[in-house]
Amino acid sequence: MKLPKPRKLPSGSWFIQLRLGGESVSVSALTEKDCINKARLIKSGHKADVRVKQTCGLTLRQAVEKYIAARSNTLSPVTVRGYTIILNNRFQAVMNTPIDKIKDWQSVCNAEALLCSPKTLKNAWGFVKSVLLEQGIIPPKVKLPQIIKKERPFLEPEQIPIFISAIKDKDCEIPALLALHSLRRSEIWAIPEIKNGVIKVRGAVVPDVDNNLVSKPENKNNASRRDINVMIPRLHEVCSNISEIQLRCPDSARAQINRICRKNGLPEVGLHGLRHSFASLAYHLNVPEAYVMLVGGWSDYSTVRKIYTHLAKKDMRKSQQAMADFFNNANEFANAV
Repeated sequence: MKLPKPRKLPSGSWFIQLRLGGESVSVSALTEKDCINKARLIKSGHKADVRVKQTCGLTLRQAVEKYIAARSNTLSPVTVRGYTIILNNRFQAVMNTPIDKIKDWQSVCNAEALLCSPKTLKNAWGFVKSVLLEQGIIPPKVKLPQIIKKERPFLEPEQIPIFISAIKDKDCEIPALLALHSLRRSEIWAIPEIKNGVIKVRGAVVPDVDNNLVSKPENKNNASRRDINVMIPRLHEVCSNISEIQLRCPDSARAQINRICRKNGLPEVGLHGLRHSFASLAYHLNVPEAYVMLVGGWSDYSTVRKIYTHLAKKDMRKSQQAMADFFNNANEFANAV
């Protein structure tokens, strides 16, 4: 804690002049050390008192609004949108309650668990914890429901050529081909430049609080700003029309992709499932993880391994067969002995 430098008075005592809340506060003691310690305690007490005054009577809604407003110019529009959705939909039973009066957060979360998914509750509680901390309140430990991860559908390696053929000349073709090159939905709607066989991923388009699509110059993370060589021949043929992608609701492309998948007996992967298909194909082809991260714009290996890498069924059967062959051979060896 930074303090003014103490001064020794003619009387031999030590003196510090503090400025707290626009008022001057004089601190004196017989020794320099005692003067510093006394000033530090007074300043700490003043900060604690201010924090209590700011928090007292502030409802959860007001605290959340204050938290969002303080960051509105620095957060991504999609992040502000997510926070606003929590404000308008989660913890409504206590949103208008003073936060210093909410004591049993476990009961609050138990009730909220009946109204939303475990993942939604986890995200909402994580956000509220940040709000509480900013107001000087230590969040209690709360037990949340277990999140059961759903396996996202993806295209097997042999299904990808069928899909590429099925989307030819459809409205969703260019977005789908870009997704198969690992682009995120937000990166696709930013209309990446394709020049000399290279896709330049720069910036993103995301929904704001009012669900309008807005452009932002930065990507999801530093690794997301990348150049990708065009790998699918069909994209070379249609890339001259890429400027014709309309910044409309991304759900329209997802819906069309799923209709095409149903018609052709393929898993309904949507747009983001094609990004998963890219990572799974890379795994199937034994492409080095470092290259997959570079092309996909992932910032760490764990994300690729835990979320995006699926074992193709053919590869899984091959591994299972290898295990079965081992045990069969072991039994034959044992019988021979």
